[in-house]
Amino acid sequence: MPYPEFFVAPMREELTRLGVQELRTPEAVDRAVRETQGTVMIIVNSVCGCAAGKARPGIALAMQNETRPQFAGTVFAGADVEATERARAYFTGYPPSSPSVALLRDGKLVYMMERRQIENQSAHDIARELVAAFEKHCGETQAASA
Repeated sequence: MPYPEFFVAPMREELTRLGVQELRTPEAVDRAVRETQGTVMIIVNSVCGCAAGKARPGIALAMQNETRPQFAGTVFAGADVEATERARAYFTGYPPSSPSVALLRDGKLVYMMERRQIENQSAHDIARELVAAFEKHCGETQAASA
């Protein structure tokens, strides 16, 4: 049974206020992945403490970087159940993990940050790692080669 909306709404808003779009259906996930020119970031949001204390603040810091994914979307584990399952179907080779952050290009996974890489890091460490991934996968050279 999904979490009640009133419970997850404040956690959703921590990302949507950054311009991250909610992907609440499998179709929305597919559209984001298939129709975006460039790099797509999909965040699997979560109610766990490491999402609140580290992942969402780290993502907020990383999103201040000049080089960012062309599209940023989020699904909420335990709330957007079908959308989360669809997003995870794109994360080939990785078990379900929440929170997590994936970068996809042309529908293919190019970067994955799993919960195990989040839970023992600070928000600043997470941001630094994401910025490095943005610079590698979202820059102009990547866009020119697409």
